[in-house]
Amino acid sequence: MTDYQSQKKLVHDFYKALDQADSKGSSDALKAVVSPDYKWRGFHPFNELHGAEAVAAEFWSPLKTSLTSMQRRLDIFMAGDNTLDGDDGVWVVSMGHLMGLFDQPWLGIAPTGKIAMLRYAEFNRVFDGKIAETAMYFDIPHLMMQAGLNPFPPQTGAHMIQPGPMTHDGIMMDPQPPEEGQKTIAAIDYMVQDIKTWKGGREEPLVQELRRSWNEDMVWWGPAGIGATFTIERYAEQHSGPFRAGFKDRIFNGHVARVAEGHYGGFFGWPNLTLTPTGGFMGMPASDKPGDMRVIDLYRRDGDKLTENWIFIDLLHFWLQQGVDILGRMAKVPRT
Repeated sequence: MTDYQSQKKLVHDFYKALDQADSKGSSDALKAVVSPDYKWRGFHPFNELHGAEAVAAEFWSPLKTSLTSMQRRLDIFMAGDNTLDGDDGVWVVSMGHLMGLFDQPWLGIAPTGKIAMLRYAEFNRVFDGKIAETAMYFDIPHLMMQAGLNPFPPQTGAHMIQPGPMTHDGIMMDPQPPEEGQKTIAAIDYMVQDIKTWKGGREEPLVQELRRSWNEDMVWWGPAGIGATFTIERYAEQHSGPFRAGFKDRIFNGHVARVAEGHYGGFFGWPNLTLTPTGGFMGMPASDKPGDMRVIDLYRRDGDKLTENWIFIDLLHFWLQQGVDILGRMAKVPRT
């Protein structure tokens, strides 16, 4: 256990350099800090990229060309050791929005000339003074909605610009008490294990299960296409219940990293889950094709239980596996 200050400084300084770079300078900012065998994971259509030049050319340069005058607006910044086996180094985690003026097309989405905010979460593994790998997940369907497109049928929750923590203490530049991080990872681990015991044919009310892990006033900040829900009862009604009813053959593939610091923690997988749609979820039909879900979950703990949860799901990738090309379809649809 360390205070993670050197790793936080490296990533925070990298953010400053990257954010100040123009669309052509992204490669230099990356080369200065990433390792030679740098691996980057992102949502569809980017998927897995290798090396600074590829990440700059495929993702950062086009994004900076489209979202001009870009600003990074952080809501969470933390670091921790991976509580799972399998890697060296420290994971530095951030979440927030990349805000800019949507002045040029991006991924075929027509620009608006107005403010647009790309919601994101990112895990960076720092090893031997370099960023060795990154998982950066971002809500492309939400950007589509800001551009006047409707990529999905009406969602069960509500979607908006997702705010940061209610307590406004998620940006942890200073060391946090180790015991608080241990409490947070314990709460996350308990919730993950409790969900894994569910195999269908429920013998207890869903809200009863949820109350073991969550505070009554929990907020689940879901991705565009699903939306956000508030309180245990509405979460059960508007997301957790429909989600469990909408899939079968739920396979948990594990997580790549699970970390916590202070009252915050989270995990990501590649993929986290493999699921087969039974029909109805997100207005989509049933299928006999299993699909992978790549997910980042970030949490805030209050007391002994979880109370806020920010979720990033690669819905474009999941539905593409079901034969539905949301991105390709929306890129051809004019704004309303």
